[in-house]
Amino acid sequence: MKFDVILHKEENGYWAEVPALKGCFTQGDTIEEVRENIKDAILAWMSVDIPNDGNEVISVAL
Repeated sequence: MKFDVILHKEENGYWAEVPALKGCFTQGDTIEEVRENIKDAILAWMSVDIPNDGNEVISVAL
C-alpha cells in the first residue's frame, strides 16, 4: 500500500502528514528522521483504525 506524504519545513525542523489518513502526522529534526517517523505513524494509525477482524498489520518499506 502506498500513501502520499506532504512534508512541511518549519524553522526548527520538519513535519509530515498523510492526507489519506486523517490525523496521521509526525515531526522530526531532519528529513531522514521524519521519513522514519511517518512510517511508524502510518503503522500506528492503521493498527488503531483497522477493525479487529483477525487481520495483521505488518511493516513494509514505504
